[in-house]
Amino acid sequence: MDTIASLFSFITTPVSWVIVQFHSVYGAIFGPDTGWAWGLSIVSLVILIRICLIPLFVKQIKATRAMQTLQPEMKKIQERYKNDKQRQSEEMMKLYKETGTNPLSSCLPILAQSPFFFALYHVLNSIANNDTIGVINQSLLESAQKAHIVGAPLAAKFTDSAADVAALDASLTTVRIVTAVMIVLMSASQFFTQRQLMTKNVDTTVKTPFMQQQKMLMYVFPVMFAVFGINFPVGVLVYWLTTNVWTMGQQMYVIRNNPTPGSKAQAEYLERLTKHVTQHDKVGKRRDRAVVKAIVAKGRDRNEFERKFINGLSKANLAAQADGTVIKSDAAAVAEAEDGTPTTATGTPKRQQPKRQSKSQRQHGGAAGAKAAGENEPKTSLTKSDEPEDAKPAAAAKKGGAKPAGGTRSKAQSGQRKGPQRPKSPSKK
Repeated sequence: MDTIASLFSFITTPVSWVIVQFHSVYGAIFGPDTGWAWGLSIVSLVILIRICLIPLFVKQIKATRAMQTLQPEMKKIQERYKNDKQRQSEEMMKLYKETGTNPLSSCLPILAQSPFFFALYHVLNSIANNDTIGVINQSLLESAQKAHIVGAPLAAKFTDSAADVAALDASLTTVRIVTAVMIVLMSASQFFTQRQLMTKNVDTTVKTPFMQQQKMLMYVFPVMFAVFGINFPVGVLVYWLTTNVWTMGQQMYVIRNNPTPGSKAQAEYLERLTKHVTQHDKVGKRRDRAVVKAIVAKGRDRNEFERKFINGLSKANLAAQADGTVIKSDAAAVAEAEDGTPTTATGTPKRQQPKRQSKSQRQHGGAAGAKAAGENEPKTSLTKSDEPEDAKPAAAAKKGGAKPAGGTRSKAQSGQRKGPQRPKSPSKK
């Protein structure tokens, strides 16, 4: 193990130097031999490493977004080759190669942390074995061995014997309780982080290798932490628990403010954005304007939640613009004229729709109108009752073009067809 540590001294030496620098700061506040000084030094190391990994995390987010833009193409490939899994995988790999995407990009932060985790493990293991390492000399080694976190030494492990724990001035029961609690918290935080990603920030309409990978990690990593955690020193457990909590908080921030299109997190985000925009009639933040701009640019390719967002703006008489802003639509830009007539923003009178009348109102209104029309109509010398009887058939014949009554009857006799009758042909003998 010492040979391996010496081979990786280019990592263990910087890590030990960072821990010593933080210890000098916290030691002046809490005392150099306290668990607070050494424990906070490890926590500060985690924060420093994660800050340095932020550019890599941003690259991971961009790669994840690139994978999301390929989901429609992936869905087409899945539907086309649903009965041929091998051809489906080949077409998927071909699509990744053409677009320059990588479904394993989500593992980059974990892989980048591995060297630091390895270096910290060997630093704490050397402290437990009473060996100097990196810039930690004999005096710092003795100070670190005296440091306890809730009664457990930094270098103690769950699998240590009672004699090894007693040499570090601690109780085996206390060490095992503390390490067990930290392992459970570490595994639970890792599981919650992966579950949050799978349930809230994944478009479930398309099944991709990325989804399968995340689902596998959701169960594999907690089991790994539970199995291998018993062999980790308490200081390493502090490191890993801190980085898990950081990852969980960082992911919660990303999911809330930059969710995956088509996911449950996007539905919640657009619901909050709709409420804010309808209350203030504007899009406040630059990030929100970029989201609205992207939704408008999609046009008919919007998903269900994006269409609901646009419809919500329309109901509030607002319209999203191509630059990400919102304006009042024509239906909302209504002002009152001086005489009280509703007008549009251009000043033209707004068309008024007549009120709908009930059936009784229409009947009474029609009868009253007919009566008024009859009173206003000028009377003639001949009314309908005064018209001669013999004039009625003539008028009807002239109007309808009918033949006189003495002519051929217009209706066919019973049993005959209408129209001209076909002459009967002589029977053949």
